[in-house]
Amino acid sequence: MLYSSLLFIYAFLPVSILVFYISPQKYRDIILLVFSMIFCAANGLGFLIFMAAYAAFNYFTGILIDVIKKSGTSLEAVPLFAGITADIIVIFMFRTEYMSWLRSIFGFPDEFFPLGVSFFTLSAVGYLTDIYCGRIKAERNIVTFGLYLLMFPKLTAGPVIRYRSFLKISDNRKYGLSEIGKGLIIFIKGLAKKVIIADTIYMLCSDVNNIDREKLSAVNAWLGIIAYMLSLCFTLSGFADMGRGMGYCFGYRLPKSFNYPVFSSRIRYFASKWHMGVVRWFRLYTLKPLYRLSGNQQLKQLLFIAAWCLIGFWYTFSLNGAVWGCLVGIAVTAENFFIRKKILKTTGIIYTFLIMCLLMTFLAGDSIGSSIGYIIAMFGGNRIFADSISVYFFKSYMVLLLVSTYASTDLFGNMMLRSGKSRIRTAFSFISPIVAVLMLMICTALMSYSGNSDIMLIKL
Repeated sequence: MLYSSLLFIYAFLPVSILVFYISPQKYRDIILLVFSMIFCAANGLGFLIFMAAYAAFNYFTGILIDVIKKSGTSLEAVPLFAGITADIIVIFMFRTEYMSWLRSIFGFPDEFFPLGVSFFTLSAVGYLTDIYCGRIKAERNIVTFGLYLLMFPKLTAGPVIRYRSFLKISDNRKYGLSEIGKGLIIFIKGLAKKVIIADTIYMLCSDVNNIDREKLSAVNAWLGIIAYMLSLCFTLSGFADMGRGMGYCFGYRLPKSFNYPVFSSRIRYFASKWHMGVVRWFRLYTLKPLYRLSGNQQLKQLLFIAAWCLIGFWYTFSLNGAVWGCLVGIAVTAENFFIRKKILKTTGIIYTFLIMCLLMTFLAGDSIGSSIGYIIAMFGGNRIFADSISVYFFKSYMVLLLVSTYASTDLFGNMMLRSGKSRIRTAFSFISPIVAVLMLMICTALMSYSGNSDIMLIKL
């Protein structure tokens, strides 16, 4: 059961909100955890058992680290190492084929995949590390810790937040119809991103991929990779917005995961606005500790590139993903050098977009060779600039490309902020629920054919 399924939208979510609010406030955490477990069970009894065991393991490992730290025996690194190793083995076991033998040992069927494994693994590793470093104390309340890992609004697509940030959000929860209204509008906005934009524009990417690579024109190649980047961004940010919107409904004001990265004016801005929680996690838990080991600027630049290599690998658990991340790190480093030399004086929106399109071929490709071949086609390597198929693509997808391009920017939000007219904002506040209902109706119509939206579901 996905966020973008009819069963979830019209049955599970409204029932969970209703039961949550009619329950006494002191029991609401338990109610939310119970519904999170039901959500896991809806994706298979094996998934529920796995998640319960995973949460229990990290819960008791955190307590063990805390107890040993207080005893003064200096052996807290042992359970930390064991816990992090086990968490890393879990993510490799399900994200790669190299450890399929381990899945069979534990009796997991081939089709079993724990949704959100990449996200809750980062959360668990960060939690254990923070206890070891003395930033937090181990959580004794298993319900609170269970919500940190299992809460269904953040289970599938994050955001990845530190435990102390989660506690701060939890302590400042707000309830009521106003929060539910805000949350549902954010949820529907994310659903529209996924169903109306991402799934539809991915069809263009799929059509381009169906063309024989030797016959791929330059125009079609550019259209294909632009469609892939937009579809990927709207898929990830759509699921993140859906989770964030549900968080509002239950009182949790979770942070944004994306901040309009596609049309950034600098590559470094793209890197900082793309999947912000994930990027922040790798910077905090991998890059900063390594920075402390050396003050050499050149070494720090290499470490920065290596950190982005890990981020790219985290996306795909393949060489292609690692190369994408490495190239993003190199691009940011090179850009910083040129900016310091005052070489770049004009807006960087165009060059940032073009460079990120080129780099995105590695995230989209099945192998390094295929990605390089695709780049060659983008620059006319097949000696075909455009063809009749290009005309067909423009006629079929031009409106959608323009709409998705506009939606990829924060132009509307900036216009509202700069308007300074209360009448405009009041009118927009009145229209927003109506627009949200219309978008929900469109999404429902599009999903009713298959019952859910899973064209570009990425296993993270």
